[in-house]
Amino acid sequence: MGFDGEVWHVRDAHGGEEVGEIVVAGADFPWLSGRFAPGPGYVAVAALFARELALAEQDRDELLEEWEEVYDEIRRRVSLISPRGPVPEFLLHVGGGEAWFRWSDEPFDRT
Repeated sequence: MGFDGEVWHVRDAHGGEEVGEIVVAGADFPWLSGRFAPGPGYVAVAALFARELALAEQDRDELLEEWEEVYDEIRRRVSLISPRGPVPEFLLHVGGGEAWFRWSDEPFDRT
């Protein structure tokens, strides 16, 4: 299945306002990546995405809990919509006009 050229949407999880659009340009299973074009709702979550990416890039065990808290807030505030509809689970990084993400069609077991 080819993903190149697909448009995925990031929306406000509560009001549906467009946070941004990702045009997929590459796939390295299980990750997809592409150009991120911010929408009107991006301003409200830009600092969260910047903090999440900064923590993820440090890749230090002592920062894992802080990263999880920041990412949980992102998940509460945005949803990811594939060309086929909303995805129940995803991991999304946004930075420098790019986005890379992975998703699951099934909710993660959080036990």
